[in-house]
Amino acid sequence: MHCSLSVVVALAAAGALAVPAPVQPRTHSDGHSHDKAAWDDGATKDFVIHESCNSTEVIQLRKGLADAVTLADHAKQHILRFGNSSEHYRKYFGDAPSGEAIGYYEKVISGEKGDALFRCDNPDGNCDQPEWGGHWRGENATNETVICPLSYETRRPLEQLCAMGYTVAGNESNTYFGSDLLHRLYHIYAFGDNHVEHFAEDYAGALELAETNSSYATHDSDTLQYFALDVYAYDIAVPGVGCPGTVAEAVSSMETPTSSAMTTPMPAQSPPSYVAETPTPATAGGANGVISAPQVSQIVQVVQLTAN
Repeated sequence: MHCSLSVVVALAAAGALAVPAPVQPRTHSDGHSHDKAAWDDGATKDFVIHESCNSTEVIQLRKGLADAVTLADHAKQHILRFGNSSEHYRKYFGDAPSGEAIGYYEKVISGEKGDALFRCDNPDGNCDQPEWGGHWRGENATNETVICPLSYETRRPLEQLCAMGYTVAGNESNTYFGSDLLHRLYHIYAFGDNHVEHFAEDYAGALELAETNSSYATHDSDTLQYFALDVYAYDIAVPGVGCPGTVAEAVSSMETPTSSAMTTPMPAQSPPSYVAETPTPATAGGANGVISAPQVSQIVQVVQLTAN
């Protein structure tokens, strides 16, 4: 017994001596330790707003950008939950694989925010034009977007989705600040890669695109907005009901022409031709600029769209 106790004591002492020493920072040849920066050190996680925006505009703009992220996040979550089997997904994206749409929503949610600047002055003079809610600056400054005073006066918060007779089909996609800013973000390379474009002109065009050329739908700016609005309305705003509206309602709302269009016929299977955006007069407050859109019936047309 005495021997066993001695052995135990000896082993315990040996164990105590074997306790590893604390890990010391690695010392380099210069005698100093160098802490490695985090892999995402220097990332900008919040949208950047120019000093030209006053305090009221900053508050509204930050709320609108938060709404854009909320719309994008729920759209992504809906697709992750249901994949491309969702009735809503197939309505807007047809049989297209879901990865691209998920990716473009995720870029708005988690992408680097320092490569986009929102400003409230009028450097290009476009806010002087009636019914302009804002515009991407294009070649003047490719990472900058101007938000004109009209947007602060007319855009609705996401909490009002489906209120006051609104339907996804029957109203402009820029009725809400969040969806308007979602569209404006996709004009900026950091979020749209110069790949998200306008292939559909409107709600009816977005549905046609899903049916006849779904490979474009998952990077169509209007489709990404309409889907986000529709699933948020159905899942969150008015659960199980939403406020989709009808195609007839959409056609009726678009009957009044807003601008002449220059079209160039192209073979149906040809890739779309991109045209640099240049601001043009808008309806219902906004400016998207000149964009090109392949028609998805039997020809593809490059269309100079009215800005929204």
